[in-house]
Amino acid sequence: MDKQRILKVISIILSVLMGLLFIYSGYTKLDPIEPFEYTFVDLGIGGWALAPYIARFMIGLEFFLGLMLISNLYLKKYTIKLTVATLLMFTAYLGFMILNEGNNSNCGCFGNAIAMTPFQAIVKNIIMLVVCFFIYKFHEGFTLGKLGSTLSFTFLVSALAMPHILNYVDLDYSEAYLNKPENNFKLELDTLYINAYEKIPPKTLSQGKHVVAFLSLSCQHCRIAAKKIRLIHEKNPGISFYFVLNGEKEKMKWFYLDTKTENIPYTMLRARPFVYLAGINLPTIFLVNNATVEHWVNYMELDQNQLEKWLNE
Repeated sequence: MDKQRILKVISIILSVLMGLLFIYSGYTKLDPIEPFEYTFVDLGIGGWALAPYIARFMIGLEFFLGLMLISNLYLKKYTIKLTVATLLMFTAYLGFMILNEGNNSNCGCFGNAIAMTPFQAIVKNIIMLVVCFFIYKFHEGFTLGKLGSTLSFTFLVSALAMPHILNYVDLDYSEAYLNKPENNFKLELDTLYINAYEKIPPKTLSQGKHVVAFLSLSCQHCRIAAKKIRLIHEKNPGISFYFVLNGEKEKMKWFYLDTKTENIPYTMLRARPFVYLAGINLPTIFLVNNATVEHWVNYMELDQNQLEKWLNE
């Protein structure tokens, strides 16, 4: 086997491996998908309403690139070019992330499956770009005539549809929770005041309107809720959020590195009183008005516009 043929075989193998990596990257972002959605809200792209669709489109793009790379279809014509453009776009975002937030958080490139700092992800992308240039130089890819065009179109449609099939967008979003009738009940704040073992809540928590979130430091969905609350709080600091946290104190460092919610006031509550107030289905988020819980809100339905509407009622 001559040198050129060996380089082509290596290129085919590298293309398959890159494709598998893209598919894995997209798949790990799907469950839970909320942190990836919040990325676009944080960037100011689309807002809360469009972010779920943008997130699924980007995951679909990763699936499409993965399928095209695994099949080695039209590599030199457009697959490698689209792959390079996508990697450069992701790298630019990671650089923006480092400038604005530092390098101490999970970039989310592989969802919650593999934690990577933004800098580590940039290094990964640079390696992938080098691999792209190698493939582009030594392998044109397969065309397969009409079959190649049919496969490409099939890959595109199925890849873009798959994120919606595996994790569809709930069109009801927050309406079902914030606007439905609820039986009002008192939040037993005395339980907080008596049992808090760090940062006793202020008495002002019993006055006015507050969003009180009960979060476990070891709960993955609680971290997702905290990230969403951080974004809402940044966009409208006038919304009063308060965290009631439960868990081992040494986990707080990692909780804050991941969620960046240090500016939101909190108290720490031990397990029994925590469960007494919050129940066992976490995270628990209450919309509290003068110590009365007016609404219970699932974190997926937590919506900035609806919170502002509730505050102005």
